[in-house]
This record gives sequence, structure tokens and C-alpha cells, in this order.
Amino acid sequence: MTASEDELKTHFRLTQLSGLESSYNIPPGQQILSIIQPDGEACQAVWLYWGLVPFWSKNPKISHSLFNARAESVAEKPSFRTAFRQRRCLIPATGFYEWQTTDSGKQAYHICRRDHGLFAFAGLWDCNDASGQALYTCTVITTEATALMAPIHQRMPVIIPKENYERWLDKHASPEQLKVLLANPAYQDMMAVPISDRVNNPVHNDRQCLL
Repeated sequence: MTASEDELKTHFRLTQLSGLESSYNIPPGQQILSIIQPDGEACQAVWLYWGLVPFWSKNPKISHSLFNARAESVAEKPSFRTAFRQRRCLIPATGFYEWQTTDSGKQAYHICRRDHGLFAFAGLWDCNDASGQALYTCTVITTEATALMAPIHQRMPVIIPKENYERWLDKHASPEQLKVLLANPAYQDMMAVPISDRVNNPVHNDRQCLL
């Protein structure tokens, strides 16, 4: 996530944004920038821990297995179904990484827009207060890979096209309307670039991760 504050404010029509720093390597467990839209209000930028802890869970370690949600089952699976109905978010990005298994090991790829511009993943968020303190978390929805991604990995994160941001955040949208958005093929303007294994270590967080 390397966009500037001005770029983010313009892209998501935000009035306020703080605490933003460029990051080239964001693993699950870290806080990530997310866009939500409270009832009757404008979009807001918030920081959520990546790895969902459902509101009903007594064990925060459940987040280790819930940093992704499958589009095919997100509306029915107990861990996600309430958030899918009531607490959807957009997760801004300027790229993401995926690893291709080869005979010689794993090859990392950087997937981004051809113009290197902003886009947004389909996400869900939740709030858990089992510890007595509110914990805000999120997950990224994934789907079957397109022709671009299939040679690299069988799954890919769902990208919500900009023209559908408002519909995705609309709390009154029906499950049928939402599933249509999850099926939208938004990878036509994306490219996958092979990169070094520097990104394999989350300690590395600089522009060299993209090379």
C-alpha cells in the first residue's frame, strides 16, 4: 500500500485520513487500512487487524485461520455470514503478492494494475470484545483464479471495481446483489511481475520487495 494520502482521499472520497505510511510487505496479523461506511455517513478510513475474529469468538487466535474468506461460502459459513450481511469493507491496495510453486521452489509475483494505480479488495470486518477491550479485525474475500492468475495460484483476492464501491458498502444490498459483485472479473487491467524472494521475509519492507 504505497498510495499517498491525497490519492486515497480522492479515490475513496475521504475527508479524513491519518497514520498512513507506505508499506511494501504486509503479512496477516498487521493492521491494514480499510474503508467502511456507517449508516447515513460518508466513507471512513479505519485501521483493522488482518485476520478476522468473529464477534462471538472467545479465542482471538482464530484470526490465524480467518485472514481469507472464500467467496463461494462466505454467505453461509458461521465465521463470516453475519459480517457478510452487515459489515463489509473495502481494503485499499496498490498491489499484492502471490507465490507460484515450481520444480525449483516458489517464485514470488507482484500483481498490480498496469498503471500502478489504486484498487480495492472485497473485505469483511468485525468487532470482538471478549477480552473486555474492543478488537477490530478484517478478512479478504478470495475467489477462483482468472486466466491471469491461474498459472500462479488457484485462488486470488476479489477486487471490487471502483464503480461498485458504493454498492458493496451498502448495508441494504441483498445477498444476491453482493454475490454478483464477488463474481465481477476485475483483473483485465492487472499484470503479474516475477520478483525476487526478498518479499518472503516480512521483516523486509522497502521498495526492493518489488524487484
